[in-house]
Amino acid sequence: MTYAEFLQRTSFSKEELLACAWGTLVTDPPAEGFATLPGPPMLMIDRVVEISHRGSQGRIVAEYDVNVDAWFFQCHFRSDPVQPGCLGVDAIWQLIGFYGGVRGAKGGGRALGAKEIEFSGQIRPYNKLVRYEIDIRRYTELAETGAAIAIGTGTVLVDGEPIYTVKDAKVGMFRGIRYTDYPLRSVNSVGGQMKR
Repeated sequence: MTYAEFLQRTSFSKEELLACAWGTLVTDPPAEGFATLPGPPMLMIDRVVEISHRGSQGRIVAEYDVNVDAWFFQCHFRSDPVQPGCLGVDAIWQLIGFYGGVRGAKGGGRALGAKEIEFSGQIRPYNKLVRYEIDIRRYTELAETGAAIAIGTGTVLVDGEPIYTVKDAKVGMFRGIRYTDYPLRSVNSVGGQMKR
């Protein structure tokens, strides 16, 4: 699809999300790049079922199919398999960054934090469906740096029951931070403080 078509989409299939992770989804990407997703096994999303926006606010909803043999059940914990809560939190950050990309943010996405995270349940091997519902309360593009920030509150549900809440999760999209020539040493091969 073209970049213009990408910006108009309101849903994405698993194949399209994987293509986004590989950098092959868009045939004419902007030179600065746009928000991509991590590849498996860190990709915690199987499909995006809704993206909408009105002004600086919006919504993104996605789903993930639970697999009894998922990699994290093999090690977390050996005698008590449960999906690590941090993976659900990371899925919220992944989706907020992806939302920024669909809104037109350029550069690489980075999680910047969250105000409050609360767990009230768990995901086990024989659950079926995880749903992420995120209400974006603010999306802002910073003209002076070309960066963008998206802030949203996400709920993680398993088989229809809400089990995590992530309040005011924040993701920034920054130009000039991608490390595209990995594993070679280059200007972005060492991390540190990011300029906003």
